[in-house]
Amino acid sequence: MKAIIAVAVAAGLLSSAPAFADEAMAKAKGCTACHKVDGKLIGPAYKEVAKKYAGDAGAVDTLTKKVLDGGTGVWGKVPMTPNKGKVSPDEAKALVKWVLSLK
Repeated sequence: MKAIIAVAVAAGLLSSAPAFADEAMAKAKGCTACHKVDGKLIGPAYKEVAKKYAGDAGAVDTLTKKVLDGGTGVWGKVPMTPNKGKVSPDEAKALVKWVLSLK
């Protein structure tokens, strides 16, 4: 019985924990089909995104919305496809924070 309670508590803690993003999560969520850390693929390199948005206080919210809803025009004519359903809002925000942390 104690084991069942421990598992239930652990599951509850894990489900409420904030998403932590890194390159492995970006790969798992399919982001690396269009983006690389250091070079342009279909979309811009993550490091270029971090450089472009350095010092922008609204960057996390702006880019999280773009990850979820898609967009076009900032990096050229190739659109970024929407990712709702592939990533949760918390995962998208964590991924954006990770990208913006790259130097």
